[in-house]
Amino acid sequence: MIELEGVPELIDPVMVAAFEGWNDAGDAASTAVAHLEREWKGEVFAALDAEDYYDFQVNRPTVFMEDGVRKITWPTTRLSVVRVGGDKPRDLVLVRGIEPSMRWRSFCNELLGFAHELGVELVVVLGALLGDTPHTRPVPVSGVTSDAELAHRMDLEETKYEGPTGIVGVLQEACAHAGVPAVSLWAAVPHYVSQPPNPKATLALLNRLEDLLDLRIPQGELPEDARAWQVGVDQLAAEDSEVAEYVQTLEEARDTAELPEASGEAIAREFERYLRRRDVPPGGKPRPPASGGGSKEDEDQGD
Repeated sequence: MIELEGVPELIDPVMVAAFEGWNDAGDAASTAVAHLEREWKGEVFAALDAEDYYDFQVNRPTVFMEDGVRKITWPTTRLSVVRVGGDKPRDLVLVRGIEPSMRWRSFCNELLGFAHELGVELVVVLGALLGDTPHTRPVPVSGVTSDAELAHRMDLEETKYEGPTGIVGVLQEACAHAGVPAVSLWAAVPHYVSQPPNPKATLALLNRLEDLLDLRIPQGELPEDARAWQVGVDQLAAEDSEVAEYVQTLEEARDTAELPEASGEAIAREFERYLRRRDVPPGGKPRPPASGGGSKEDEDQGD
């Protein structure tokens, strides 16, 4: 029985999920959901029973002290809800946890039970994988779905992947069987710098989620963290001539392959994101600030 006491009636809810583990290179996906929770002050309203899905010899519980009392945190998956304000407020149901060790079908069915009870209209699962991509270029983020109509409507790819899969792929398939529209967003993380964190990949996932859901996500310190991360990797690569040469090879391959993508459509997407962050509707004028006065930067850019 799913008990959702205390959860208000939600507005156009979308479920956004990420899981640590095999689907989460550089912790990019789980960090993205954690960022949403932090920026929008998400409140946890449910947690799956850890006994049902986790092998504690693989994902061990942790002990901590609180007011002099020893307590244990069990590895599990938790759900929280946040309300996104603006002209068209909506709610996000955030799912963050660890890829389960067992009973994956039951795990997905339980999450879909929450989605059904909450009236979720779309499930978006975030993932990150290791790839042959240079750290010096924009992070590739692909959006895939098994729903042909959804692929056409939201400009996504129909998944044609065959091979081993993780909980992201299993959850997306479970959504398809349950008739729940579902999308997976995958960020490619350079395999030669795979250790977490990877704020650049996290930021890329959030930007793609912004476009997909047509909302504005506060970025906090992520842009600065992403720049610092790239500078750090640049310095490490410069100290090893073989790595530097390899990165250059990846850059040349990437630039050649993506040359046709420098299209008017791609530029338009970036411009729309810029307008969204400036609170400017496409084709419109900047909205007045919520409180009196504007920054010097706003004045300069308005000249």
